[in-house]
Amino acid sequence: MRRTVLERFQRCFFGTLPKGGLLTRLRGNVAGNTLAMMAIALIPLLFIAGSAVDTARLYMVKNRLQQACDAGALAGRRFMGSETGTTLDAAATTQANAFFSNNFKVGLFGTKAVTFTPSKTSENQVAGTATATVPMTLTGMMGFRDQALTVTCEARYDVADTDIMFVLDTTGSMACLTSDGTAGCGQQTYNYPRPTYTDAPGYGGTGWATQEKAGSKISGLRQAVLKFYDTLAAAVDPATQLRYGFVTYTSTVNAGYAITSMSPAYIVDRWTYNSREPAGDANNGGYGGNYNYSKNSSQCAATNYRTPASGFTSSGSATRTYGIWDTNKNACFVAVQPLKPNWTYKKVSFDTSQYKLGGAVLDLSKVTGETSKWLGCLEERDTIQGGNFDYSNLPKDLDPDFVPTTDNATRWRPMWPEVVYYRSQYASVTYSGDSTNPLGDTKSTNSLDTYTALMATQNVSNAWVSCGKPVQRLKVMSRAQVSDYVNAADFVPQGGTYHDTGMIWGTRLISPTGLFAIDTRPRPGHNDPKRYIVFMTDGDMKPNPCLYGMYGIENYDQRTTNMGTQWNCSDNTTQRDNHNARFLAACAAAKARNISIFVVGFGQTLTTQLTQCATPGQAFYAADNTALNTAFQTIAKRVAMLRVSK
Repeated sequence: MRRTVLERFQRCFFGTLPKGGLLTRLRGNVAGNTLAMMAIALIPLLFIAGSAVDTARLYMVKNRLQQACDAGALAGRRFMGSETGTTLDAAATTQANAFFSNNFKVGLFGTKAVTFTPSKTSENQVAGTATATVPMTLTGMMGFRDQALTVTCEARYDVADTDIMFVLDTTGSMACLTSDGTAGCGQQTYNYPRPTYTDAPGYGGTGWATQEKAGSKISGLRQAVLKFYDTLAAAVDPATQLRYGFVTYTSTVNAGYAITSMSPAYIVDRWTYNSREPAGDANNGGYGGNYNYSKNSSQCAATNYRTPASGFTSSGSATRTYGIWDTNKNACFVAVQPLKPNWTYKKVSFDTSQYKLGGAVLDLSKVTGETSKWLGCLEERDTIQGGNFDYSNLPKDLDPDFVPTTDNATRWRPMWPEVVYYRSQYASVTYSGDSTNPLGDTKSTNSLDTYTALMATQNVSNAWVSCGKPVQRLKVMSRAQVSDYVNAADFVPQGGTYHDTGMIWGTRLISPTGLFAIDTRPRPGHNDPKRYIVFMTDGDMKPNPCLYGMYGIENYDQRTTNMGTQWNCSDNTTQRDNHNARFLAACAAAKARNISIFVVGFGQTLTTQLTQCATPGQAFYAADNTALNTAFQTIAKRVAMLRVSK
């Protein structure tokens, strides 16, 4: 006969009971059985609940232990002062232990025997091992012993090899204070001796700049660049390579000798400038002379010669001697007529093959034997008018990777302000000077007066032409070298604001696939560096049709904008829009090459173009020098992101 479950249970616990009597009756009485079964079931339930509680405690303790270990390792790496030897220095050890202790309190969940041991790895990183003993609670009642937990961690500064190109506005308004606003501050200009550089043989002579106010924006910029360097240097791993480059921009960029260092053939051997050429002789006042009674009429008529036979003396003089037969005196009057050059102001072709090398070259737009040397600024290669660009097929001036060929359209042209003349009209014009200006060079002190050389003092001092500090190609630079660059005598405010010139050259110099790829390529055995452009400006785009800059004199040359033949030096909205479009095209070209762009608007509201140029979230406004410092340090910290490596 099959027994019920209850019978089996009774037999298991009470055995076989005799029939009859108390026990027999108890066996037959089922009252209270449920209570007995629950008491027995509590034993495994207690084990399950205890395991869950203690397992959760172990999990939470291990997580907190790992977090504390990571914090300690990071702090140790951050404060590691000595990179020699095999042991972690005392300061780093102290900080590592402090950060661990602050993040893991002894006694948490009853923990005991907590230890943390930081150490230095063979790669100059900080590793750590943390242990803690966790006593068991409910499961301890069942004989389970305390559990020992161990975690490991390692921290490193995760700064990959990094290239940083500073593109810095050094225009005249940088001499002002941010509180002066955008209208300028009326500072006077001054001249100074430019420093000389071995890699820029033609650079030197006299430079012009705007006198800085105390606490000027450019003084704040110098400090901010050095603070940026210090912030990043404090975060960089010794094994990490940082390279810096600099582009200072106005209406031009001094990148010529950087180009010739790659190949002089990248610059034309002949170019056409808005200049002038001789158009014969003009009389320079009345003639004089004397009578010669030894000549007959035939000999007198044959008297006709020029001194010198061609050209002019070093002082710019020449004469025409000719005979006039005087029948009354029966004698030959030998007349001497002073001469001066007659000039046609127009586009003139000049040989630049030696000028681009930095040597002293005869200025053929003068008659006095003057020579000039190339400072290094460039006219841009061929482009297209307007502001609509196919970003996948940019014109030559906007394509940072386009390698010049033998075609002059693809090559750069040296700016030559000594031979460039202002003529105040689109068409060519002939002029021979006057009694106060016998050589054709106007002596007017007015800027951009008719027939004025662009290199005239008044034009240079008023920034109708400028040529600033030579660019710095990417290289590893010490703090002293960075300081020398931004504190040099020629890191000064002068010129007008053309954002496109700065961004075009900044992108060229840092592009991984361009002419300067030799500077930007990764080290052997390393990944590609991270690439950044830090673009800073204190003003809006402000091109001028009469200024001589990277696109020539735009009223004459009309390379970016069709201005017609109506002469006007006032603000041209279409010209400004076209330059803004070029700026955005240059920004897009940088981003297409995985170059991250930070933009800082200094003392002015960020324009739409500046915000669009920046990589999303990387446009900053700095109201004053203090804010500029903060912005540069914030950028440096973003470049130097710290993370746990293991």
